[in-house]
Amino acid sequence: EAQLVESGGGLVQPGGSLRLSCAGSLDKFGNYDMSWLRQAPGKGLEWVAFVASGGGLFRYADSVKGRFTISKDNARQTLNLQMNSLKSEDTAIYYCAKGRITSCTGDLCYFNSVLWRGEKGQGTQVTVSS
Repeated sequence: EAQLVESGGGLVQPGGSLRLSCAGSLDKFGNYDMSWLRQAPGKGLEWVAFVASGGGLFRYADSVKGRFTISKDNARQTLNLQMNSLKSEDTAIYYCAKGRITSCTGDLCYFNSVLWRGEKGQGTQVTVSS
């Protein structure tokens, strides 16, 4: 069973930056695509980004494109999310997840049209407010 632990969340002013990390205790971490999700208060899960197993392929939701950068360090078994130019609408609990996710609806997430059934961490809170 995968264990994923997120860190790096906190309170930041609009326009600021945060770097989230996810430590994974996965067998053969380097073999897995990884994703970031988020959940704003009172809303469902939102897909943020994924990175392929080797780190060379990544995709972002339109809402974060150009501001967030996902990266994967297989040697350290760590997934990162660099978040710049933060906005109030980025306020959410951020989760790292095992597998490639490309969309979410409500509490369900998908890789293309296939339901995702992987593990995710407990999350880290990001609050963007002045």
